[in-house]
Amino acid sequence: MMEILRSIWHGVIDASWVEQLATVLGLLGVGLVIRQSLWNFPVGLVQVTLSGIVFYQAKLYADMKLQGFYIIVLAYGWWHWTHPDNRRRVLPVTRLSLEGVLGCLALGIGGTLFWGWYLATNTDAAMPYRDAFIASFSILSQWLQARKKLENWAGWMLVNAAAIAVYWTAGLYWFSVLYALFLVLAVGGHFEWLKSWRATGRG
Repeated sequence: MMEILRSIWHGVIDASWVEQLATVLGLLGVGLVIRQSLWNFPVGLVQVTLSGIVFYQAKLYADMKLQGFYIIVLAYGWWHWTHPDNRRRVLPVTRLSLEGVLGCLALGIGGTLFWGWYLATNTDAAMPYRDAFIASFSILSQWLQARKKLENWAGWMLVNAAAIAVYWTAGLYWFSVLYALFLVLAVGGHFEWLKSWRATGRG
């Protein structure tokens, strides 16, 4: 047990400054999203760039490529949040239909199976299917967040719960702790956005 704890301690201490800075910016970014602050977008762009470097070094290739997608969706979300329409100054929180929820689940599961198979057969990915699960549902959650859909938080809860174990196993202890905190923040974010949704007369 002491040897395991010693190994974990050295892993935390030896983590690169890139991983540490990405951890801090990740927490800041989620806090800004919960507050529906536009500052979440520039902070997020820096954070995902740093995360891409960390995931490449850890051979978590699906997560690495996911950061490129994040850059595109963050840019889109920045534009979408600042251009609601001519009738509203601020983009409101909305919800998916039942068909939309089922469609997202089908896409997430299908993406996990296909991407996991590709990584397992064509790369030296460390944990192909788990990596693919995190990446697939992160794509869906990020897109829903950009559209300001309440269900994005449920998606992040799934992603964060899986990521805690994956990143711990990969020796990314800072990121494992980060995603544990992300899980707590996702729960808080859901209730904050739910209040916002109800305040618009939809609840």
